[in-house]
Amino acid sequence: MPSQPPKHQIRALHTADTITVYQAFPPHIAEPAAAEGRFPEAFKRDRMTWIKPSFLWMMYRSDWARSAGQERVLAVEISREGFDWALERAVLSAYSGRVHTSQAEWKRELRQSPVRVQWDPERGPNLGALEWRAIQVGLRGEAVRRYADEWIRRITDVTALADRMRRERDPALLPVEGPYPMSAAVAARLGAATA
Repeated sequence: MPSQPPKHQIRALHTADTITVYQAFPPHIAEPAAAEGRFPEAFKRDRMTWIKPSFLWMMYRSDWARSAGQERVLAVEISREGFDWALERAVLSAYSGRVHTSQAEWKRELRQSPVRVQWDPERGPNLGALEWRAIQVGLRGEAVRRYADEWIRRITDVTALADRMRRERDPALLPVEGPYPMSAAVAARLGAATA
């Protein structure tokens, strides 16, 4: 029986240069984004946008791309350099005594940081909660601009995969998400395992 992964560990489809994150949008944003490899004007850069390295967490969040406003799921391949930039500046969305020296320090960092991190229960092929966590990374301000203008390498519409996975529940269809390496400093900042 395979061993259980660490409770807080980033697992993602990644290469030496890129990491794939997922987002769900309505067709008027997703279709031009997938066609042109960049987000259209309708993509809101003035609000927080959440990127998710876990395909199944995105399926849970979007109800297999059936939720209103989330009818298209995009796999957004971004530079690891950009993703690492975000992690280095990230602040947990909830206070943790394991990570922060005080609530006041956490609140100050949260106000100043362009990146927020949240750990939610990872999901299995039937979307039931697992014992370990999946990371969500919230980007705002400078981080959203960098994401949209500098980090993106490719955007692929994976809605058909979402629908097939919903119908078949075959784990062999899933993207292979392995541990994503990060420095000890970043892992400590996020309350995570390094890899």
